[in-house]
Amino acid sequence: MNLIETKIAEELNLKPFQVENAVKLIDEGNTIPFIARYRKEQTGELSDVQLRELFDKLTYLRNLEKRKEEVIRLIDEQGKLDDELKNKIETAVTMTEVEDLYRPYKQKKRTRATIAKEKGLEPLATILFEQKEKKDLKEIANDFINAEKGVETAEDAIAGAMDIVSEMISDVAEYRKDIRKIIYKDGIIVTKAAKDEKSVYEMYYDYEEAVKRIPSHRILAINRGEKEEFLKVKIDGTDDKIIEYLEKRILIKEGSFKDTMELVIADSYKRLIKPSVENEVRNELSDVAEEKAIKVFGQNAKKLLLQAPLKNLTVMGFDPAYRTGCKIAVIDDTGKLLDTTTVYPTEPQNDVEGAKKKLLELINKYNINMIAIGNGTASRESEMFVADMIKDVKHDIHYAIVSEAGASVYSASKLATEEYPDINVSLRGAISIARRLQDPLAELVKIDPKSIGVGQYQHDVNQNKLDESLTGVVEDAVNSVGVDLNTATPSLLKYVSGISKTVANNIVKYRDEKGKLKNRKELLKVSKLGPAAYTQCAGFLRITDGENPLDNTSVHPESYETAEKILEQIGFKVQDLKDKSAEIRANLNTVNAEKLATELNIGVPTIKDIIKELQKPGRDPRDEMPKPVLRSDVLKIEDLKEGMILTGTVRNVIDFGAFVDIGVKNDGLVHISEMSDKYIKNPMDIVSVGDIVKVRVIKIDLEKKKVGLSMKDCN
Repeated sequence: MNLIETKIAEELNLKPFQVENAVKLIDEGNTIPFIARYRKEQTGELSDVQLRELFDKLTYLRNLEKRKEEVIRLIDEQGKLDDELKNKIETAVTMTEVEDLYRPYKQKKRTRATIAKEKGLEPLATILFEQKEKKDLKEIANDFINAEKGVETAEDAIAGAMDIVSEMISDVAEYRKDIRKIIYKDGIIVTKAAKDEKSVYEMYYDYEEAVKRIPSHRILAINRGEKEEFLKVKIDGTDDKIIEYLEKRILIKEGSFKDTMELVIADSYKRLIKPSVENEVRNELSDVAEEKAIKVFGQNAKKLLLQAPLKNLTVMGFDPAYRTGCKIAVIDDTGKLLDTTTVYPTEPQNDVEGAKKKLLELINKYNINMIAIGNGTASRESEMFVADMIKDVKHDIHYAIVSEAGASVYSASKLATEEYPDINVSLRGAISIARRLQDPLAELVKIDPKSIGVGQYQHDVNQNKLDESLTGVVEDAVNSVGVDLNTATPSLLKYVSGISKTVANNIVKYRDEKGKLKNRKELLKVSKLGPAAYTQCAGFLRITDGENPLDNTSVHPESYETAEKILEQIGFKVQDLKDKSAEIRANLNTVNAEKLATELNIGVPTIKDIIKELQKPGRDPRDEMPKPVLRSDVLKIEDLKEGMILTGTVRNVIDFGAFVDIGVKNDGLVHISEMSDKYIKNPMDIVSVGDIVKVRVIKIDLEKKKVGLSMKDCN
């Protein structure tokens, strides 16, 4: 193991072999989903989440090593590199430390210090800094008067020397490192109003909180308030401690020029060190807050993507609106569009009877079982209309509220135009809403992950990092479920391990030309999909009713022989998976995986995964997730009473709690303090997006239309 791998193992608390093998697999070009699913023996069963964390750490440390090499080279080229400095750079553990060490050697713009050096005042600065000369400083400075260079008096010379020493002090890496520690330990973030007007940032108009305690969501809120010019922000509480620290480090006992050096230290700190170090600390706090926000967004997005699909249903998508009317789309159980219309049951038209008549005709014509209502503008009014209307339907029918976040983005996208060239852009949103209920994953991958509405401050974080993280989240979700090779769109296929956007389009093109693929090996005939890509993607692509039943499982083709041997052990063949799955499942329950792994010389995790797949060929892991709450009635906020216990769906989880849809217009908030009687550090330890939870109403604010909920004592 090299030093980077050793450090990763220590920081992530992993075994050396796990890190060494994972790094090797990544460097060989294997994707995270592939490694997580099909190389469990090598990595000691690291999850996709752990592997992505490992990959991020690996990237950072490799970039750090590159920067160290570059800094050493740049200092060496100046002829100023010695063994001590080189060792300090090589043993630095963060980018900040490396940059601090490089700071004195970095090419600077013209500063007060560089101007003073040009005037020949560096020797005087050295005398001042060393504090040994017993002569009066003004007397010494007389020797440096040079009118031609702009040093006309001793005071001019001393001022220039002070500027040089101030910069020398500000460039000492050790001082900067210790000052950052003092700020983290004792600093206080202070925010004040930047203008006298109402805003969402009013709680921060006169606010302060310790740097070491301030939570991530407040950092991001303050940053946004400052960016929008509602807040002024600074760090207080450490000036005296830092100046005292610098004086202890710099002033020599019984040394000369004490009064002047005290002025230099104060100037160095207030003019040069404080602004940059404060900025660094705030940037570091923001980086940590952004990282947490991105992680929360990713976890929420993954749960949303993996929500249980409602299969084998004809669905009516209902996109609510006021003036422009509610857009309606009917899709069959395969997602195919059957019909569209627009109705006007809401203000200003209020054509309730006309809308009711038209929709009941569609419901009866297509035997619709489910109505998916978007949760945007006019959602609750539309819900009340639907709840009343379905009382007149003779067959079993329900409705569910569906997040419509990003539906308008999708409707106007190039992809939507390609999918529905003859459908009005306003109606495409209703199609998307219906499909989100039917198959959330297949529909949501068409939308920019940032637009799916489960984040916190997602527009305030580093957008490149967010995009990278969310792409990984979508990849992990898509590959954990698997993709039907013969029905998947390019939007879905491009997230499959090893498949690029070009290859995704080529697969669909091949399918259109040749008809349905009958086995996974046919993929090798697809343009630009070579053996390496095939290895990465094959296990994640399903073929239902194909030539080989194993193609409808997540058993990788490289393990087909093992799967056949496992079936032989219990007296069956692969083709028996089609019509003898119940008997096979019963027999597989008696198999000893550890013993079989030894006999076949295959890893236990792989054997267990294969057995699981043989027990349920074509299994969709989302079937085990909570189903959406189906409703047939409606609540208004005025119907709520404190103490009511309701069932709701978790729509978003943030640092300080979770928002739960309980069937009224706005989601209610369960604050972190109301999630459990025990102390909770992270709401995600208790709930996830899509969870169905029981909640008790504890606060109703009719004016602000806000509902406070508790998960305590709800049984």
